[in-house]
Amino acid sequence: MLTRNPFIIFCLLFFVAAAPSIALADTSATILIYHRFGDDRYPTTNVSTEAFVDQMNFLRDNNYTVLPLAELVSMVKQDREIPARSVVITIDDAYASVYENAWPILKEHGYPFTVFVYTGGVERNYGDYMNWDQLRELKEQGVDLQDHGFSHNHLAFKPADMGEVGYRAMISGDLAKSMALFSRELGDTPRFFAIPYGEYNDIVIDEAKNMGFEAIFSQDPGSVGLYSDPYSLPRQPILGREWASLPHFEKILKIADLPVTDLTPHPQQLTSPLVSRYQVRILQPDAYVPGSFGFWISGLGWHQAQQDGDILFFETDKPLQRPINRIVVSGRRAKDGKLATRTWMLIHPDGDKAGQ
Repeated sequence: MLTRNPFIIFCLLFFVAAAPSIALADTSATILIYHRFGDDRYPTTNVSTEAFVDQMNFLRDNNYTVLPLAELVSMVKQDREIPARSVVITIDDAYASVYENAWPILKEHGYPFTVFVYTGGVERNYGDYMNWDQLRELKEQGVDLQDHGFSHNHLAFKPADMGEVGYRAMISGDLAKSMALFSRELGDTPRFFAIPYGEYNDIVIDEAKNMGFEAIFSQDPGSVGLYSDPYSLPRQPILGREWASLPHFEKILKIADLPVTDLTPHPQQLTSPLVSRYQVRILQPDAYVPGSFGFWISGLGWHQAQQDGDILFFETDKPLQRPINRIVVSGRRAKDGKLATRTWMLIHPDGDKAGQ
């Protein structure tokens, strides 16, 4: 399922102002995330079958390489160059429409894909989900299956009456239950974890790493590059009317990864809603158009970044208001005019009660 804080205005703002591009090799890959296919009952998480066919045809006709998810993770971890025009297809939750509508299209194109299985939904025989026999059939046919948790709860919100020890135990218990069920029914230990709703903090990431997952996936929009953190890999949501349109699909494939470190504040549940300074260290400052760096912050909009050598920062006296807040730092690449971004998440101190 999709997180509750989309920010299409940010993406549109930058693409309208896009500089002319030059056909140069890229070292970023786009991970796509889908949910439902051809199911008009749920328009906010659905992509029509016709739109999905158009998107897969676009990848084929424009010579994109569709990589298996495990191959991309290996490239990031081993610092191997990512082929130009690379895409990975992932699908969250394991809805029945994947089996009925998406799989035949993907088989026709010969594209590998990954399904992150909401094990609790499958185990409880929820009507909109695949069953274990269907998932085993997908697995036998070479489809990659990975873990999406048992409860599908909003893990980033620590209950107000729970201490950190109990909170960590709640997260690890949910993951352990899901992994055990996954292994029992599908015969493998899952290697990768997609966070429910894409909502996370440092504790969620830490507990997932402690469970032994080799990579963790959010729903932060952006691309994957060699400087990406394998335990916080972004994915581009493809769903709804606007975000499933072919023009939007083409646009997000042009976004590159912005190589930065030292995210400040790092992903966490904040102790104060006022963050006076947002900051990153950019690894290749001279590779970007001077003056093109900026920060987009949930509820605060876009602001020109200040730069001090390899440090980009933005200072403000306005507090965050939303439960889930995304921070996007961006710049325009000098060599080809591409927009490059990096996104991370901050949770309001009041959690899901913020703004009420």
